[in-house]
Amino acid sequence: MSTPTTTFTWAVSTLEGDLSDGFADWAHYTVTAVSSETDSNGIAYSDGAYGELSLERPEILVPFDDLPKADVVAAVKATLGAEKVTEIEQALEARIAKKIAPIRFNAVPSGWT
Repeated sequence: MSTPTTTFTWAVSTLEGDLSDGFADWAHYTVTAVSSETDSNGIAYSDGAYGELSLERPEILVPFDDLPKADVVAAVKATLGAEKVTEIEQALEARIAKKIAPIRFNAVPSGWT
């Protein structure tokens, strides 16, 4: 059996900004982690995270409707910093690992009615 891999997808769910010039100064982002390992139904194990942060005004302001999605995601990750991005991704991997091989249970004995 091969070692499972995890794919991370970073996205920006919404932006907030100043109506006067269209500068998006606040980003709400999501990170979705999907494992290559699947459950007994063939569904990939996955987990996700959400965050928000303030964005710095760039030297050259791109019109809001022309903002490239990849550039905004890159700005979010740059604002977080490589260490925090790695921390978020590792936390998601750890949560998926617990779904694959649980170490705790949440139940009541079957004889309880």
